[in-house]
Amino acid sequence: MSQTGILSEPEWRAREDAHVHRVRAWTEPHRKRRSRGEKHPVLDFLFTYYSFPPARLERWQPGPEVVLAGPGARRFLDRPGYRETADGVVLDISAVPDRLARTARYTLSLLEAVDGRRARVDCFGLHEWAMVYRTTPDQVRHTQVPLRLGHARTDAVVESLDVRCSHFDAFRFFTPEARPLNRFAPTRETQPDLDQPGCLHVGMDLYKHAYKLDPFVPSELLGDCFVLAADIRELDMRASPYDLASYGYSPVPIETAEGRAAYARAQAEFARRAAPLRRRLIDLCRVLLQPADTPR
Repeated sequence: MSQTGILSEPEWRAREDAHVHRVRAWTEPHRKRRSRGEKHPVLDFLFTYYSFPPARLERWQPGPEVVLAGPGARRFLDRPGYRETADGVVLDISAVPDRLARTARYTLSLLEAVDGRRARVDCFGLHEWAMVYRTTPDQVRHTQVPLRLGHARTDAVVESLDVRCSHFDAFRFFTPEARPLNRFAPTRETQPDLDQPGCLHVGMDLYKHAYKLDPFVPSELLGDCFVLAADIRELDMRASPYDLASYGYSPVPIETAEGRAAYARAQAEFARRAAPLRRRLIDLCRVLLQPADTPR
């Protein structure tokens, strides 16, 4: 991996500080909202659907094959997976737990399958619309914000467009009435066959795949995946049926041809951004799955 080597104490402390400063742009406002009992229909998702605690997201990890030099590095020995060497402190990938190895193996197979596919950008974010299809106002997921078009016109948009959601973790939240309208019937078992690089949820899920490899995922990679997820989430909700103007989000009106074209362009750009992160995660999984006796 590109980060192999020895980091002096000033070097690793600078990287640690940079990571903490970066992610606190999201973690600190989240903590303040939570202390006030406030819900945020866009940003809460990053800490609720994705269940990695903010404190863990802020905690810097160097990743495998990186030696932390200097006396300050000994505090890492209080964390699981670290050991001391003659050069400093390092994560011991020869002792990767079986549970994490199984996660890495599954993640590797899924990401390799997705990486080999062409991005499809023709779903237009209708999954969020299908989640409120034929609901009443008290049944929608975000009851604190109204629907831009109202319930009847929202239902009409779903019925007028081709619903093409291939991602199980979006499809499973469809209303029962919306499920038969979808071109696909994804399941957890078919996820490796259906996930594709253009899907917004597949891009956001790179963050989930990254944090499930903690503590062995380098925090710079984890942070890159988190920022991508945050940016994708914004588009996801701007293209949703919800009126989020009071939160400062302008709509991407996918009920119009212009809105669908804008969504597809943004979707393609996110697929481009996600590709190198996916490959970095693939490389990390391969490192973690090396036999303990393989020279590194």
